[in-house]
Amino acid sequence: MKIILNNSSMVPIYEQLINQIKNEIIDGTQAAGSPLPSVRALSAQLKISALTVKKAYDRLEEDGFIITVHGKGSFVAETDRSLAMEACRKAVEDEFAATISKARNLGMTVEEIIDIVNILLEEQP
Repeated sequence: MKIILNNSSMVPIYEQLINQIKNEIIDGTQAAGSPLPSVRALSAQLKISALTVKKAYDRLEEDGFIITVHGKGSFVAETDRSLAMEACRKAVEDEFAATISKARNLGMTVEEIIDIVNILLEEQP
């Protein structure tokens, strides 16, 4: 499992961890039934708190992406990829809604917001 964390990001470490594991599950890098590193092993590998990894694993389990078996570890759950993709789309939609709300509170017009989105889309590869 290849996890890259950005300590200077505004996104909390546990959310970065959740997002990267979800992406690996959705794109098939992590197959259903495959074991995840133990909380201790992953925390040591990433040099972060075991509580941070535990929080991420708990959230992944709540969302149905992993299953934890006491004494055996955490495993990738059998998931419906379309449901997983829908969950990711919903998260993106929620982020857009929060950003649009913030822009509107600052007095930006719809046209200004759309211009910003278009500029950002043009900058993406």
